[in-house]
Amino acid sequence: MVTLHNLGFPRIGRNRELKFSLESYWKGQSTREQLLHTGEQVRREGWATQSCLDRVPVGDFSFYDQVLDMSFTLGNLPARVKGQEGGSLDSYFRVARGRSVDLPADAPSLPRSQDSHNHHKTHDVQEVTCCHAVSAGEMTKWFDTNYHYIVPEFDARTQFSLDATRLLEQIDQARESGVTHPKPVIIGPVTYLSLGKSKDGCDKLALLDQLVPVYAQLLESLADRGVEWVQVDEPILVTELDSRWQHAFKTAYHGLKGSRVKLLLTTYFGQLGENQYLAAHLPVAGLHVDVATSRADLVPLLNLLPTHKVLSLGVISGRNIWKADLNGVLDWLEPLADRLGDRLWIAPSCSLLHVPVDLDSETSLDPEIRSWLAFAVQKLDELGVLGTALTNGRDAVRESLDANRHAIESRRNSTRVHNPRVRSAVSSVTPGMGQRQHGYARRAVLQAGWLDLPKYPATTIGSFPQTTNIRRMRKAYRTGELDRVGYESAIRGEIQRAIREQEKLGLDVLVHGEAERNDMVEYFGEQLTGYAFTTHGWVQSYGSRCVKPPILYGDVSRPHPMTIDWIQYAQSLTDRPVKGMLTGPVTILNWSFVRDDQPRRETCRQIALAIRQEVLELEAAGIRIIQIDEAALREGLPLRRSQWDAYLQWAVECFRLAANGVQDQTQIHTHMCYSEFNDIIVAIANMDADVITIETSRSDMELLDAFDQFDYPNEIGPGVYDIHSPNVPSTSQMVRLMQEAARRIPSHRLWINPDCGLKTRRWEEVLPALRNMVNAARELRASEGSGASQVRVEHVGHVRPAVTIN
Repeated sequence: MVTLHNLGFPRIGRNRELKFSLESYWKGQSTREQLLHTGEQVRREGWATQSCLDRVPVGDFSFYDQVLDMSFTLGNLPARVKGQEGGSLDSYFRVARGRSVDLPADAPSLPRSQDSHNHHKTHDVQEVTCCHAVSAGEMTKWFDTNYHYIVPEFDARTQFSLDATRLLEQIDQARESGVTHPKPVIIGPVTYLSLGKSKDGCDKLALLDQLVPVYAQLLESLADRGVEWVQVDEPILVTELDSRWQHAFKTAYHGLKGSRVKLLLTTYFGQLGENQYLAAHLPVAGLHVDVATSRADLVPLLNLLPTHKVLSLGVISGRNIWKADLNGVLDWLEPLADRLGDRLWIAPSCSLLHVPVDLDSETSLDPEIRSWLAFAVQKLDELGVLGTALTNGRDAVRESLDANRHAIESRRNSTRVHNPRVRSAVSSVTPGMGQRQHGYARRAVLQAGWLDLPKYPATTIGSFPQTTNIRRMRKAYRTGELDRVGYESAIRGEIQRAIREQEKLGLDVLVHGEAERNDMVEYFGEQLTGYAFTTHGWVQSYGSRCVKPPILYGDVSRPHPMTIDWIQYAQSLTDRPVKGMLTGPVTILNWSFVRDDQPRRETCRQIALAIRQEVLELEAAGIRIIQIDEAALREGLPLRRSQWDAYLQWAVECFRLAANGVQDQTQIHTHMCYSEFNDIIVAIANMDADVITIETSRSDMELLDAFDQFDYPNEIGPGVYDIHSPNVPSTSQMVRLMQEAARRIPSHRLWINPDCGLKTRRWEEVLPALRNMVNAARELRASEGSGASQVRVEHVGHVRPAVTIN
């Protein structure tokens, strides 16, 4: 009989219970015990939902991030959090976000009792203890997803020590909940090392010899708990590995082969390729591969895998929300089941962390589109249908298979999916549409004349706090309690507040604050054709941050302007330049659930044409700075470097198509955050944005190392304010970071800004942080002896007189 299992389940809760519990705890409004109770409830509900499986994942739940959990399990804590008062949960959140709770030191305190997160015994501590701030751990993207993980930190003194309490507790709770065959989930030792960063230049792989024995201890602890199988995630096996990392796999797993538990080595997000032989012959009991998007690995693996090993196949996509073609899957899966017998396991391709919880919550979604979809719960149902068909024959699930066939054909043949006018517009795109009139050097002179900005111009990335009042107002408008006139009047009031606050702070380039936007992708999707939207389709991005990706099901066009009125109104309130704020085509693509019936490149070109129309109308309306955010450009990179060039070529072409129809006087900005950029810096330069703003604060400007070897030609704003932490950076901290940046990039091409938008922060945090940032800009100007705009363009020639912005 085929074995059904899952690699991981969404951990935010059906109604985002974990999000709200975390934020309540961080605000000091609830206790540790209440937070831990919510976590346990979410876990138990997830286990109950997965009770149809033969083996249920345990340990996939996290209060913030599974990589951070692994760091704590291995005792790998940054030195800056060791020895501080409070329990391990406080230390955990300090690494994740810079502090445990957000209350100021003089606020009323709640008692904190025994820290049962890891059962470390502590004394009761006051809230002021938990407020102690440190530098948060660096955060970056989990492979090619929009999930962010906390980067493990290593140095030559790193020591590992096991604390398995979290995992053992969850195993006990799972059994209490009726899970008879818990399958603990851990990140494998080689992937863990590869995900981390050496803080002092030490060789990460040199740590493997001391890391493997700690993993061996962990596996023995699990064996003592009666665990039979352990899921060991090693997704770096789908990347291109040099000989040292390939050898590391052999070293690690030969060091673990004496374990009393059976290891299921789990890969996902891509194909094994040249790593097939390595993965097939490691001394583990089973291997999981992703075959939902490509079966290229399947035949070679069948020939390579020893006959005693389990082969787990990820037959249902764990990353997208389209129904699987179950009849098509069975056509190729049934012969495999006959060949492998009980050695065959089936599962989703990866953890279901990346999809919403339950489609049944979407009662208002268009019925036809809804019939094409499957969320986490429905994907488990699909798995169950496949399992029953393989065990008892297709007739046992004939009704389900017929309904699935109808849904697949409905989507394939729907006239809502294909728009000939959009296809015609894309076919008419010419290379010249992606070219600016002149190079950056000439544009910089013209833009300086228009804008007359000081040296180190200070700006923000775009959004300002989305307050409770804004969310309440948006909900009232959506439910009809507030009419359009009242809603638009209220939004103008929020825009006016944002402009006035920025003027008081002394920012040089302003933004309208984005009060009208629910999300940087969803907002635009709502105004484009080809998109559908959920009400409860939330997915975790990091910690308590959840996003609701729109569903891109058909051809994309722009039927009307999307931002013009709001930006024009904001510009009418001030003499300072206001940026037009747009999301770029690659980010809209990568942060949506994208149609899988055509190449992503074609979908992206459709979006780029729509954004291009908006850019040109903003320029015609007198907006002289337009920011087109491409936060997800790197996220879309294939996991194999050999495939990067093809992706980067069309991704950069799409950005240029969207951005480059403007006149030279119009300044184009773009923004990227929380990714490594050093290895794609040439492609970023090829985007030819006049100004790029990037995240650098958490990495302490390490992301600027690329500029030691590459002469970036345009202007850049390295983020100096980590907006994902409640900590308020000092002026001196920001000055130091900018001075570090000026070692690599001429100061006349530097901007000063936060590293991302401010929508998730509170005004009480934002205002002092931005005030310090503006003071840092002034201090930098004073130290260099000039604040005049001429200094910013002395390297490119004559400066045109300033021109008033209409």
